[in-house]
Amino acid sequence: MPDPISWEYSGPFYAAALVWGYLIGSIPFGLMLTKMVGLGDIRSIGSGNIGATNVLRTGRKDIAAATLLLDGGKGYLAVFVAGLWGPDMALIAALGAVLGHNFPIWLRFKGGKGVATALGVFLGLNFFMGLACCGAWLVVAALFRYSSVSSLAATASAPVFAWFLTGNLQLVEMTAIIAALVWLRHHANIRRLLAGQESKIGQKSD
Repeated sequence: MPDPISWEYSGPFYAAALVWGYLIGSIPFGLMLTKMVGLGDIRSIGSGNIGATNVLRTGRKDIAAATLLLDGGKGYLAVFVAGLWGPDMALIAALGAVLGHNFPIWLRFKGGKGVATALGVFLGLNFFMGLACCGAWLVVAALFRYSSVSSLAATASAPVFAWFLTGNLQLVEMTAIIAALVWLRHHANIRRLLAGQESKIGQKSD
């Protein structure tokens, strides 16, 4: 394993970790998979989002599940590889992966909402923290049947779990930043929730 790189070192290492995370995070698996199986451009369906929730609206649960796993997996991989150079590099790559998914250069910076990728990086940063966040998503989804509410709750809980499970302030800060990015991408969902117009899991329209 390479020697860990600390915050005291110069910026190029962190830039490399950020770019690495961004590039792998920007792979639009939802768009790629739906086109591969002949479902057309997922951006013209439902909410127009490239994530698993919108892929599910095509009726292909298998493709939606594959999108979920791949979007989460790319976040985990970004953190795992960067983490070989130390936990600081993992944190930077985690941020890059979510930025890449949300604002991919290949799609003119119009990407997904970052939920699966965020959960993937949480699992990579601290497995038990990530597992707790996934559990929070499932519990809230079972109670309220809103994917957006589940996503907002799961990501918002990450800094709390990070603090109680690790006490690592840097991890708390990064998970809070990632949660803020996810919430920012859910601004339209939040407006619909407040207006009572948000669709529930399994409904065709967003």
